[in-house]
Amino acid sequence: MSCSVSISAVADIMREVATAEVLPRFRNLSDADIRAKTSSQDLVTLADLEAERALGRRLPDLLPGSVMVGEEGVFADPGILDRINGEAPVWVVDPVDGTGNFARGDATFALIVALVHRGETVAGWILDPVTGRLAVAERGGGATLDAIPVRIDPDPGDLNDLHGTAYGRRGRALKGRVRRLHFLGSAAHSYLRLLEGRFHFAAYSRLMPWDHAAGVLMCSEAGAVSRLIDGTPYTPGLRQGELLTAPSEALWNEIAANLQPR
Repeated sequence: MSCSVSISAVADIMREVATAEVLPRFRNLSDADIRAKTSSQDLVTLADLEAERALGRRLPDLLPGSVMVGEEGVFADPGILDRINGEAPVWVVDPVDGTGNFARGDATFALIVALVHRGETVAGWILDPVTGRLAVAERGGGATLDAIPVRIDPDPGDLNDLHGTAYGRRGRALKGRVRRLHFLGSAAHSYLRLLEGRFHFAAYSRLMPWDHAAGVLMCSEAGAVSRLIDGTPYTPGLRQGELLTAPSEALWNEIAANLQPR
């Protein structure tokens, strides 16, 4: 089955869903519109739920036979995640990446869509609906930010010049070795900053495909190196491991060597 889709058609759907379901609720949520999932830090809002429903109604129509894996759908039924490694093309969706920020009225949130076929990401989109920034990548076709081709600078400086993000014990291991660690609460915005050259690395230990499938493809198509710390290539079907993205092979190796507790 061909996985050819209109890149612009997906982007249009994302913008329309953001306009209809997400932006009207930004800084306009009632207490009843927000609830905790696994903890008080793991939230879902009415915007997440309605945006995922809207994307689920529209994206599969672009590619007959395709299915969807959405963050909120998987929370309700974890078995849906198994679709990632199936034969059908899969739309992997995070309707509001950075829900905690969104719920607090912080504009650091985005919509993420990736198209996965037979366990491989073939296209990805990240939309920042507040600014309108749109990043897109196609496997083998490069990455763009606001329709401008992106190439990540492979030599942004020494380790102590670098900005990036790393959570948990990996962040503690890098503290004091890099210029600054940033904690945005949104994987989408970390990937946008990598494409812009404002971040030089990102390390994650939580491998949810809606967080990383699109962004890893974008960074790889822009010339960066993304794989697990143990050397395993990243695929959206992975559920365990620690992911590192860096601007070059040399810097990836140097950062990985430093990602050890002191």
